[in-house]
Amino acid sequence: MPFLDLPLARVHYLDLPPAAAPVGTLVLLHGFTCDHRLMSGAFEPVLERHPGWRRVYLDLPGHGRSTATAALRGTDDVFAVVQEAVRQLVPEGPLALAGESYGGYLTQGLLTADSGRYAGACLVAPAVLAAFAERKVPEHQVIARQLDEIEIDPESAHALGVVQTPETFRRTAIEVQTGIDSADPAVIARISADYRGAWEGSVPLFDRPGLVVTGRQDAAVGYADQFALTAGWPRTTYAALDRAGHNVQIDQAAVFDALVGDWLARVTESLDVATGSTGDSSRNRQ
Repeated sequence: MPFLDLPLARVHYLDLPPAAAPVGTLVLLHGFTCDHRLMSGAFEPVLERHPGWRRVYLDLPGHGRSTATAALRGTDDVFAVVQEAVRQLVPEGPLALAGESYGGYLTQGLLTADSGRYAGACLVAPAVLAAFAERKVPEHQVIARQLDEIEIDPESAHALGVVQTPETFRRTAIEVQTGIDSADPAVIARISADYRGAWEGSVPLFDRPGLVVTGRQDAAVGYADQFALTAGWPRTTYAALDRAGHNVQIDQAAVFDALVGDWLARVTESLDVATGSTGDSSRNRQ
């Protein structure tokens, strides 16, 4: 079980090697109160069709198996930990980022600090504004529900689902709720009290292949603020999916898989062009 000992945190991570000729490294950052299973559950099925990627899944400080010292106070400290973890775990070579919700917010911080370091970025239902009152969000609604025999606690992660079926219930329980159950409440409270990152409002132009996937029924972070973010990202596909809430990768799994597959193919293609490779990356565009 690999850990990285840093001044503010002991970071647990999964480091999965490529199963084919190496393309690069993908660092994946999960959402607030969850753990790496949020990202591995969403991305591993797609990455099986793109086997050249090394995958590094982090547990953020105070989340999953990662711990934090009392000196870690807020998002800027979390960002410092993530930035140093990425620097140590991927000191060189092609590197792409994927972040969901709070992980997408941290991804914007990494791009702000050094956008030229990253070959691509994928943001899934990302927070753009830390303050909930400033976000443009729709009212929560359930589009499809086939769980008449199952009670849903309105405070649980399952209640966020726009599509509530046995399959979305199963995935939410495994990929979302397990992380929530393992989070350190004291660390979560300290981060919540100082949630805004220093980079908010200053995310720069990003001209590498990107993907931003949002849900039209996402009552947590919305979709309009994310569309505004992509105005300075000329090579980014932006999708606001109907029949999807904050767990867009679960509510609209097939569309999500197709979009991520296309993004991975575009990043690989751009790396082929940069290195002069004649490989046909379009063979994995799925």
